[in-house]
Amino acid sequence: MFLIPASAGWNVVRTGPQNGSWDVTTVASLDEAVPLLSGATTIVLGLPVTAVLAQRLRLPTVEPSEFAEMVRIQIEKALPYAPEDVTTDFEVIEQTEQSSVVSAVAIHNDRLSELAAPLLSRGIIPDQVTVYAAQRAATHAAAGRAFLLYREDASLVCAISEEGKLGFTRSLNGADATQLRRDIPQLALSAQLQGIDTTSPALFVDESLFELRDTVEGLFVGRADLMGVETPPAATKINLLPGAWRQRREELAKQAQWKKRLLIAGGVYAAVLALFFAYVLVLRLETGRLDRRIERDAPKTEFIRKTEARWKALSPAIDPRYYPIEVLLHLFESLPSPDVQITAYDQSARQVSVGGEAASAALAYQFADKVKKHPDLQMFQFDMAAPRILPNGHAQFRLEGKPK
Repeated sequence: MFLIPASAGWNVVRTGPQNGSWDVTTVASLDEAVPLLSGATTIVLGLPVTAVLAQRLRLPTVEPSEFAEMVRIQIEKALPYAPEDVTTDFEVIEQTEQSSVVSAVAIHNDRLSELAAPLLSRGIIPDQVTVYAAQRAATHAAAGRAFLLYREDASLVCAISEEGKLGFTRSLNGADATQLRRDIPQLALSAQLQGIDTTSPALFVDESLFELRDTVEGLFVGRADLMGVETPPAATKINLLPGAWRQRREELAKQAQWKKRLLIAGGVYAAVLALFFAYVLVLRLETGRLDRRIERDAPKTEFIRKTEARWKALSPAIDPRYYPIEVLLHLFESLPSPDVQITAYDQSARQVSVGGEAASAALAYQFADKVKKHPDLQMFQFDMAAPRILPNGHAQFRLEGKPK
């Protein structure tokens, strides 16, 4: 988005609805331009030449780190303001080992704030503040020398550029051919005194000044090209954005970033909350569905439960694994040695009791361990208390098993 001076007000140059296209809208003031700036990610403000001081300086070439400070000091010498009240910038036109030619521009911060008040009052701070004459020079005459004639508000602007940089500017009142024939030679002489060669420059006349084209061609003895509104203007290095504005832009950028983060966090929280409520709703629906199925299947479940209990009660009588002879056989298979004898055996529907005597307590424990691990006795839960030691050193034990 570009805001540039027009012959009557300002031109707003912005991207059009089609990709790659640009639209130009002319407004009477920056107040009317504000509604057109909504959604703009980058704003470049071009200043009229009447608002700035432009100078062409020839300085000795010094270390790059000291060059910017030298330019600033030279500009401040020509200004009747305190250094902190002025914003300056420059572009290098030509540089050799002995000297450098620069295009330096300065503006009083109060004047800039006055011009941009409609933007600042709405919290809109441009990304770049430059000079429209420099934008036009960079667009139409990026190389060589050029003379540009166009209108800014009620003034006629004469500008001379070198290698696309602003070298000389003057603002004239009125725009008739007679005054132009009188003033341009004087302007050319002033430019030559500053070291600018004004012979045979490229000529550019704004299309709104078509009637002055012949006059300009006659004064410079050359052909003049017509200039329309740049869509968009070429980029320039000059940026007169004050330090306070830069700081405010950073603050606004941080605020926007935090606002974006808060919006994202709020959106995530809302999404999580919505998912939680959806999850709770699904659980309630699923619980209701399961309750209905349980209620529907309750008679079948009760029948199965009673049948299982009945079969479990009858299993000692009808399951071969519970037959006393089978159980006793597996007990004898678990005897670790002939020194372990089964002396008593009792079996009921709910319990198996095995009494015996072993030559030692270790053999009794070994017998109990083998019984617990026997694959055909896994339907019982066997437990054995500590064996009782007899006077002859033998161990008397009792092993009890309950159906699982």
